[in-house]
Amino acid sequence: MAKSLIIVESPTKARTITKYLGRGYSVMASVGHVKDLPTSKLGVDLDNDFEPQYVTIKGKSKVLADIKKKAQEVDTVFLAPDPDREGEAIAWHIAQELHGKGKKKDGKVYRVLFNEITESAIKRALKSPGEIDMKLVQAQQARRVLDRIVGYQGSQLLWKKVRRGLSMGRVQSVAVRLICDREKEREAFRAEEYWSIVALLAGDNPPAFEAKLHSMNGQDADIGTGERAQQILDAVQGKSFVVQSIERKEKKRNPVAPFITSRLQQEAARKLHFSPKKTMTLAQQLYEGIEIGAEGPTGLITYMRTDSPRISQEATEDARVVIRERFGVEYLPATPNVYKTQKAAQEAHEAIRPTSAARDPESIRQYLEQDQYNLYKLIWNRFIASQMVPAIMDVTRVDSSPMGTPDRYVFRTTGTVVKFAGHTAVYLEGTDKELPSHKPKNEQETDDESDRQLPALREGESLHLVAQEAQTLPGLVSKQHFTQPPPRYNEALLIRELEEKGIGRPSTYASIISTIQDRKYVEKVEGRFLPTETGRTVNDFLLKGFPDLLDTEFTSHMEEQLDEVEEGTKPWVSAVRDFYTPFVREMELAQGIPGPKDIVEPPTNLPCEKCGRMLEIKWGRNGKFLACPAYKDDPPCKNTQNFEKLPDGTIKIVPKLEETTDEKCEKCSSPMVVKSGRFGKFLACSAYPECKTTKAIALGVKCPQPGCGGDLVQKRTKKGRNFYSCSRYPQCEYALWDRPINKPCPKCQAPFLVEKVSKQAGRSVQCRNEDECGYREAG
Repeated sequence: MAKSLIIVESPTKARTITKYLGRGYSVMASVGHVKDLPTSKLGVDLDNDFEPQYVTIKGKSKVLADIKKKAQEVDTVFLAPDPDREGEAIAWHIAQELHGKGKKKDGKVYRVLFNEITESAIKRALKSPGEIDMKLVQAQQARRVLDRIVGYQGSQLLWKKVRRGLSMGRVQSVAVRLICDREKEREAFRAEEYWSIVALLAGDNPPAFEAKLHSMNGQDADIGTGERAQQILDAVQGKSFVVQSIERKEKKRNPVAPFITSRLQQEAARKLHFSPKKTMTLAQQLYEGIEIGAEGPTGLITYMRTDSPRISQEATEDARVVIRERFGVEYLPATPNVYKTQKAAQEAHEAIRPTSAARDPESIRQYLEQDQYNLYKLIWNRFIASQMVPAIMDVTRVDSSPMGTPDRYVFRTTGTVVKFAGHTAVYLEGTDKELPSHKPKNEQETDDESDRQLPALREGESLHLVAQEAQTLPGLVSKQHFTQPPPRYNEALLIRELEEKGIGRPSTYASIISTIQDRKYVEKVEGRFLPTETGRTVNDFLLKGFPDLLDTEFTSHMEEQLDEVEEGTKPWVSAVRDFYTPFVREMELAQGIPGPKDIVEPPTNLPCEKCGRMLEIKWGRNGKFLACPAYKDDPPCKNTQNFEKLPDGTIKIVPKLEETTDEKCEKCSSPMVVKSGRFGKFLACSAYPECKTTKAIALGVKCPQPGCGGDLVQKRTKKGRNFYSCSRYPQCEYALWDRPINKPCPKCQAPFLVEKVSKQAGRSVQCRNEDECGYREAG
């Protein structure tokens, strides 16, 4: 019989740990939290120091009963939920059940922490067990109480003032505000025109190279109109150039720290297009254990909720061994790299790293699902690269000027050559640059210059303009540009903003982003977040009623107080009271502010096309709409219409898109019509609701798979990104990201071209066999 019981959260983790321990141990899973605040009431005694009223979660009574029964049969109980605030709270709730009246009377109950699920880590933790950290429990309890107060009382107010079913959250509402504020910035943005001028120059040695106009008479080149650009072209055209200066520098690109939670979520979003929720789910699987052949369940990474880049000495030495053996001593720094910890970071955990540096991604690829492999590879590469030497780059900057012009024009080109790859041989950090909301001055506008090859040049060398295809003048090109509004947030940018402003904590980012989408406050379009009408309405109301609650500095200060509770420098009740006092004042203020439900819209002067009564403005899940007031009559009139308000205040009905086509329904032969849904336009049977046949709209391009005969249609991923695939899926799985154009390639006779769009090159149409054919035409 087992003498010790280990209680973890996950059945997967339980199986992995069982593999490492002998018969003297029994491992059980609580399957997450076992107790929480009740769902049907506030569950917090506001008059008695915010005392929480915990109850057993529905469906967990049997789990608790089994744990208590097993605990009576063993000498020692080890509580081993995840090593964070949530895990500490779970351990505390289980301990309360075991220590209560009539419960476990003999033996000991200990707390153990597993930062990684490996045999050595587990046995080491069991040899030095500790006690439950009540500071962590109280920090979690304070957060839970705060979120319940805001969620329960604030949501009731939204039901009363806006619409039933809405929710308010202490942190989620601030995240929605960020997205709404960014959209307002975009709407207020006014684009400015500017121009750039690029010269193609050649000297004594090949190749020719491009140089961009950098300055005029010592001032930054600021060309606001096409007329001014043409004046410069006229002045420079036909002139000889001379190399004014050459500056060569050697630059180092230092490696970046191993992952903390927020950085992992950002990089997985950029490089793998994973949502934060998906990233954390996959990381949890890698942490708890994957079946690795004869090894059985094996924990592959350390705990994935951390804000510290700290690495243990043992793990550092493992990484250095791998680097020395696989890359060579020239890639190994003389001493291990150490990374600075953020001010508010907790040092209890290491960074996210492989449990064994020697277990490279390729060696276990056959045992992992594709997404698991991709994430593990990202973590392994980043960890190994963090202990490598910097990359060394040779950067050359050349300034050239045309001779014989009344004004002094300086054209600049920069080339960067990788002299030594260093850590970039393993990992190159992703970027998510924001589009400029101003003119990008003093820099090459494009174009990644890391691959630009410059010829051998010398100061004073003569250069001449070189003609190339599609130039308006030999050797010179002028381009019109417009400044761009600030970009909408994607997952990576939003997480970065939340982190920089101190809103929430890394472990909460995934749930924040999931919640605001699940509540329909924001939606993703082409991978970017847009506020819905519901989100805008709720945000506008909350800004009026809760100016402090939605203030980012106030929210950040609250997070700092929760950290103080965890550190033991502030009582949890004081932290809650510091928040609750201003919250009560704002609740009283918000009660007196009219919401959409308080504003009675008079009937419009637009008659219902079915019964003649005047349509009224109503609020629904997707925003405002026009509805017939006879919807409650017998028989009811359920006519609804979309509408928009014109600048003069009048209301205009927006017809529901229903374009007829020549195509017939495959089931009932009725005409198919074009409709618009959440994923764009589609074909639907005109006999709806009797016939509910739908299908995607063909693009006029046949599937290129031999013998298929299907049509290519536009579809959308769950993340909102458009792609194009065969209409005969799943029989045919052909798919591509670029939009197909129904035009054969004039060079290689491929059946269709594709449209590519990039920030640098704009829109272009080219052959889909880009590497073999290379045909391209301007977009």
